[in-house]
Amino acid sequence: MDPEAPRVPVTVLTGFLGSGKTTLLNRILTEQHGKRIAVIENEFGEIGIDDALVVDAEEEIFEMNNGCICCTVRGDLIRILGNLMKRRDRFDHILIETTGLADPAPVAQTFFVDEEIRRQLRLDAIVTMVDAKHILDHLDEVKPDGVENESVEQVAFADRLIVNKIDLVGEEEIERLEKRLRGINAMAEIHRAEFGVVDLAAVLDVGAFDLARVLETDPRFLEETEHQHDQSVTSVGIEIAGEVDGGLMNQWLSTLLAEKGVDIFRMKGIVAVAGEDRRFVFQGVHMLFDGGPDTPWPSAQPRVSRLVFIGRNLDRDELTRSFTACAVG
Repeated sequence: MDPEAPRVPVTVLTGFLGSGKTTLLNRILTEQHGKRIAVIENEFGEIGIDDALVVDAEEEIFEMNNGCICCTVRGDLIRILGNLMKRRDRFDHILIETTGLADPAPVAQTFFVDEEIRRQLRLDAIVTMVDAKHILDHLDEVKPDGVENESVEQVAFADRLIVNKIDLVGEEEIERLEKRLRGINAMAEIHRAEFGVVDLAAVLDVGAFDLARVLETDPRFLEETEHQHDQSVTSVGIEIAGEVDGGLMNQWLSTLLAEKGVDIFRMKGIVAVAGEDRRFVFQGVHMLFDGGPDTPWPSAQPRVSRLVFIGRNLDRDELTRSFTACAVG
């Protein structure tokens, strides 16, 4: 890389499970903003779903689904960034979408503790998506001693806060939420959004990350520290070949949400429904559910249903058994 070339700006997109990160990412990839963006995705769990939910775009997309980006795979992040910079002429901005359980602080550290990364890349902003309907429950959650509340960390480290899904709550609730957010982070700009629609000029190439300000509030920011997730929150991935009965699947989903919705922070899936040429794609946050036919199944691709659940005290065997019971044949 030319030592005189400007450093490449990097946006870190974070936010708790179900806040709308992928929705905003898809908008960024399809909007006519004139930028060429390389995307790095990080999923929590053994089965990747988000790569199939991201729109088909010309941008380069790299997926990391072997651990949380803020701890076990930070070395992978450095390697991917290094490989990206070998193709510097193919993009002019990098966007990192973290898992919903990531603490953004260790991700931000990456751009200051690695000399080569610091020379070539510039952390532009940490953008945190906030689910206006559910975030207060997660901010108020009491964690075991030594375990971080990731939703609080994500708000505290944000340069931009996007209060998403404002169509699901009233004005009083939004104002109360924004007051709470300012109590955690008084410096971040707050923008409201429905379905991730926000002025992209407010989130891309804004030069908002200020290391000096971060060190004022967290003098140990550049030190290596232990990062401990809540071990009661786990991910369950299910993958079965063939098709499922649509009626049985709807009954299964309704029962699951009614009985376990409180403990399911996030669920998403791509399902092969019998008699349907299109993929059935669904996403859910607690009891809220949205799903329907999506793009057609590729003719040469075998029909395989993939589901991911992230939540507290999930029963892997029961989830797998009950969904498999919806299979045809």
